[in-house]
Amino acid sequence: MTAWADHLLVAPIVVPMMAGAAMVLAGNARPSLLAGLGLVSTVLLLVLSATLLVLADAPEVRIYRLGNWPASFGIVLALDRLSAIMVALTSVLGFAAFVFSLARWHRAGTHFHPLFQFQLMGLNGAFLTGDLFNLFVFFEVMLAASYGMTLHGSGVARVRAGLHYIVINLLASLLFLIGVSVVYGIAGTLNMADLAARMQAVAAEDRALLEAGLAVLGIAFLVKAAAWPLGFWLQGTYAAASAPAAAALSILSKVGIYAVLRVWLLLFGTGAGASAGFGTLPLTLIGLLTIAFGSVAVLASQNLARLAGASVLISSGTLLAAIGMNRAAVTGGALLYLMGSVLAIGALFLLVELVERGRDIGADVLAVTREAFGAGEDEEDGEPGERDAVGVPIPATVATLGGSFLACALLIAGLPPLSGFLAKFAILAPLFTPGGGLPSALAWVVMAALILSGLATAIAMMRTGIDAFWASPAGTPQRVSVLEFMPVALLLTLCVALTVAAGPALDYATAAANALYAPADYLRPVLKAAEAAR
Repeated sequence: MTAWADHLLVAPIVVPMMAGAAMVLAGNARPSLLAGLGLVSTVLLLVLSATLLVLADAPEVRIYRLGNWPASFGIVLALDRLSAIMVALTSVLGFAAFVFSLARWHRAGTHFHPLFQFQLMGLNGAFLTGDLFNLFVFFEVMLAASYGMTLHGSGVARVRAGLHYIVINLLASLLFLIGVSVVYGIAGTLNMADLAARMQAVAAEDRALLEAGLAVLGIAFLVKAAAWPLGFWLQGTYAAASAPAAAALSILSKVGIYAVLRVWLLLFGTGAGASAGFGTLPLTLIGLLTIAFGSVAVLASQNLARLAGASVLISSGTLLAAIGMNRAAVTGGALLYLMGSVLAIGALFLLVELVERGRDIGADVLAVTREAFGAGEDEEDGEPGERDAVGVPIPATVATLGGSFLACALLIAGLPPLSGFLAKFAILAPLFTPGGGLPSALAWVVMAALILSGLATAIAMMRTGIDAFWASPAGTPQRVSVLEFMPVALLLTLCVALTVAAGPALDYATAAANALYAPADYLRPVLKAAEAAR
């Protein structure tokens, strides 16, 4: 008998699906009705995700079999701490982006509301599903909605970037399907728990082909995670998208990270026989190269939107490098970093539009030119009264936006005392724990990469902040509504709360990581449900 609480597992998928379907039927004739439905859906998802966080904080993984089909054939949903964390991040970021859109962006084009709901549905489904084929299905639902979100608002830049985004993700989906087909042909199952149980018994002559299929699957995941050299599409796409769309899209790269974490640790853990630890070193190297690429991109960015996109690349690289170190304690720190980076980067994407509002087109490029060639530095320019003036009055809106930008900079760069610094410390500390032997050369490289990427981000954010708020500010005072600033304040407040409650948050993340490295509690209920249904 399924407990009533187990039915909550399907709710994060059903709620946005039903809301999106109702919005499609309602059409665009009543925007207030669509906005009301969307608000109810996103608030309900917040409540559900908080409930699932509590339910997941237990050794036993909760399983839900849709239609009561056997786990080997039907759709199986599985809730553990990792999936609960990802659903909660999706709900919070989705709520913030949706509220921000209500100020004006939801009217910039058609079908924004149903596309937004279907994207939430795809994200939650990907985080909760227990088999590879339905992971592919939810990936496609999520991506199909994101195509429309990327193009929302039209414009040449969005169409050009959106087409690049669509093409690269269609190729990644093809690789995903090829990898899934090879795995099914060898193992005879796509249920992740069942597949993990069969890994050790795979025949020696079939193991190389199975590993090749899973490697192709891994490439598809890395494309979606924007790993180097496959993440060239991200900066342009996110910079061209509207502010709420970019904020909502920023978590899509973490779906690829989640898939790598889930599938890799489940299938190549200690119980995988000869395949145990497959791909560990390449994963770390790809993460380090992604950090390097993202750091260069941050320093080279000439506007806020591209800087925010480059920050996504650095966060993905940091997570991949940490996961590749193949230690539960390091992965726990990486999950804490994941929580803070998703919230901070989402806030930055929303903040970009508010800061850029009222500034001249190309102001960032002109500021870089002035910096490079020293133009506009003549202190004798201006009227005598202007030269003698001491201090410049700063409007309250500019001060508020500047303070928020500073908070984003501290969080994303990983500077003390906020959660970004604590998370990086939690990643590095296990690599240099006394009594665990001398740190490996790779550990020193990871530490250098995290420190240097933080330095590059701090320099880029400081330079861009000076340009935006001081050297070439908006020509007219920005008009920011409460609906626009409230989501930014919410995300930054949660980052501060994550800093204050870093101990409990790290304990939860470490428990999630420990369960990933000892997946018996994940395998047992799924396989038990499969046996009971036969």
